Amino acid sequence: MSSPGPAPLLLDTHYWIWMQLGEASHFTERMLKAIRQAAASGSLLVSAISVWELGMLEAKGRIRLKPSCEEWVKEALAAPGLALAPITPEIALESSRLPGLFHGDPADRIIVATARRTGAQLMTRDRELIQYGRKGHLAIF
Repeated sequence: MSSPGPAPLLLDTHYWIWMQLGEASHFTERMLKAIRQAAASGSLLVSAISVWELGMLEAKGRIRLKPSCEEWVKEALAAPGLALAPITPEIALESSRLPGLFHGDPADRIIVATARRTGAQLMTRDRELIQYGRKGHLAIF
């Protein structure tokens, strides 16, 4: 997904959920501008594993969605400018071979591998992912 211009922007699961719920308080003006620009250029991404994470949060009662989880996901993925980044064989393999030390959470590993494979900056609040980026293994917004 390399192209001239800004790098794609991959939303971590929590930012995807907050964006879709319209919870602007979680975003800085700089973040909102980056999201708008990425959406306008068709380079705003969410990993397929985020759909799984959302489903797990909903199944455990940690989040409530209306009308239903399935309908929420369908509507969220139809947001203008947002593209679903699939879990390709390359991403799956990369997630098992990340450089440096990285924890074993499979969803985080898939999200990191997706960002690395697509050349995307990851928008996250996850401290472990931010630290991993500071070590030069991941581009963090």
